[in-house]
Amino acid sequence: MYSVLKPPQVRPLDKDDVVSAMELVSRVFMEFEAPEYPEEGVAEFQAFIEPSLITSKMASGEIWLWGAFYQEATVGVIAMRPPSHISLMFVDKRYHRRGIARRLFETVLDCRDIVDGHACVTVNSSPYAVEIYRRLGFHPTGKEQTENGLRFTPMKYVLTEENGALPRSAAMCQTTHLDL
Repeated sequence: MYSVLKPPQVRPLDKDDVVSAMELVSRVFMEFEAPEYPEEGVAEFQAFIEPSLITSKMASGEIWLWGAFYQEATVGVIAMRPPSHISLMFVDKRYHRRGIARRLFETVLDCRDIVDGHACVTVNSSPYAVEIYRRLGFHPTGKEQTENGLRFTPMKYVLTEENGALPRSAAMCQTTHLDL
């Protein structure tokens, strides 16, 4: 039985958060994704989440990251690549099925810099996460593919007023503390 937790704090990550965030991403990937991938795919993914590379991409605006926190512990991470592509979304296994992925995704939808002028948010979902993205409202746009050993299904989430996906606050993009 899950204990009731208040919603996590979600805020943009800064360079000081990257190491712990990528440790969480790596840990979850190795447990839930890596067993389904060849060595080439695991190596490709681990190279992508190397903290110094992520920090460099953050500094150049190539990637934006947010984290979900309980106290100071990172329990979830989402990363976006401009213009509106999710490149990472991982939640600590102890916090699965508690709405953290949804909260991270909704934070991204609130970010005007990401959604303004775009018709959809895209993701290349791992096999493990396809159902998670479906529950968030994504739909496959193609069949499963493999590139550099990484298996994925391309998916998209269409932004509409009906699904409440139009941005509500530019504040979500700021790098200041947000307590949602």
